[in-house]
Amino acid sequence: MGSYVDGFVIPIKKNKVAEYKKMARLGCKAWLKHGALDYYECVGDDLASPHGMLFSKPYKLKADETVVFAFIVFKSKAHRNSVNKKVHKEMAALFPADFPMPFDIKRSSYGGFKTLVSKG
Repeated sequence: MGSYVDGFVIPIKKNKVAEYKKMARLGCKAWLKHGALDYYECVGDDLASPHGMLFSKPYKLKADETVVFAFIVFKSKAHRNSVNKKVHKEMAALFPADFPMPFDIKRSSYGGFKTLVSKG
C-alpha cells in the first residue's frame, strides 16, 4: 500500500515541551478524527549520534533547546490534503492567528513525503 507522510522538525526550548505536548495531544485527536492513519510527536532524547550531521547543527540548538520530530501518515497526498483542510479549520478555532506558540515557527521544517519503503 502506498502512503503519504507529513513530516516536521521543530526546535523548541526544553521548558516549553510540556506546553507543546498539550497542543500535540489536541493535534493527534484532530488528525485521527479526520482520517489520518497514524500520528507521532517525538521529542529529542539522544541527539549526539556519531552518524551523520547532528540535529543541533542545522537548527543551531542552544543548550536549553531540543527538537520535536513529528510525522502524520495518510493514505495518499489527496487524502492528506482532504484531512488537513478539515484539521486546519478545527485548529483555527482553537488557536487563533495571534495565539502565542511555544516555539518559533520560522525555525521549524515541514514537508510532504511519498513513502519509499514501509512495513505495509
